[in-house]
This record gives sequence, C-alpha cells and structure tokens, in this order.
Amino acid sequence: MRHGKKFNHLGRTAAHRKAMLANMACSLIEHKRINTTVAKAKALKQFVEPLITKAKAENNQTTEAGMHNRRIVFKNLRNKYAITELFSTVAEKVGDRPGGYTRIIKLGNRLGDNADMALIELVDFNETYNAGKPKKKSTRRSRRGKGKSAGAVAPVAEIAETLADDSEE
Repeated sequence: MRHGKKFNHLGRTAAHRKAMLANMACSLIEHKRINTTVAKAKALKQFVEPLITKAKAENNQTTEAGMHNRRIVFKNLRNKYAITELFSTVAEKVGDRPGGYTRIIKLGNRLGDNADMALIELVDFNETYNAGKPKKKSTRRSRRGKGKSAGAVAPVAEIAETLADDSEE
C-alpha cells in the first residue's frame, strides 16, 4: 500500500530517480530550458525550486550559512559547474522573485509513444515573455495626498513646449 506517499516515483528505483532528477536539474540550470515529459517536468519542478531558494538566500546570509547552503545543494546536484552557475547567475536574476522560478509549457504528444511532452524553463531567463513587461519598481507610497504645487507644474509645461517646438520643425 502507498498511503501518504505523494510524490511521483516515475517508475524508477530511488537511486535512479535521484540521479535522473539531479542530471535534469543540472541541464536546466545550464541551458535555462529543457524538453521532457510532463510527469518528469513536474517532478523536476519540486526538486529544483527549493535549491534555487537556497541559492537565492545565500546572498543575504553570512559566509557560514551560505557555505552550508552550497553544501546542501551540492549534495543534491553533484555538479560544481551547475552550482557555480546557480549561485551566481540564476540567484542574481531571481533575487527579487518570491517563488515560482520555473514554468512548465505543455507541447503536445511525442510521436513514438504518445507521451505528453513539456518544456520546463527558468522564468526570468525567457526574454519573449518578459519583453513586453517593464521591470516594476516596488516603491512605498504614503497614504497622504500631496498638495499640488506650482513648481511641479512648471517642468511639465516646459517639456510640452519643447515637444511642440520639435514637432513644428
């Protein structure tokens, strides 16, 4: 009986599954997107997102805590080049994101065995989706309304005049 066993075993032994997920995570970190089956993509998402969170948290901690996070991630990935990439490039790019570092896009069925295929990618490295969205600055605004001052209106009028002059030429 499999009561309370919620993750997908993917039809593999524990050692094979762990090695496969580690290799897929290293490929995802290196190439920023990979094609795989939907089941493997969902399992990979659960495997790699906590590792990215640990990499992101290293920048905000002391050297001992950061080294501990590197050792935990190395225990799971076992690839020093992937860890270097993860803790430098990927952690820097996802630094302000509170979670959800990967995206799964379903592609259809594979021709050979009709398996559901998917593309799993790191969200912040996709320029196609992020091109139309400007980077938002999170600014804290006061609830009090600011009174309109004459000084604030003058620069706008000057800009309007220069634009009108440019369009006449």
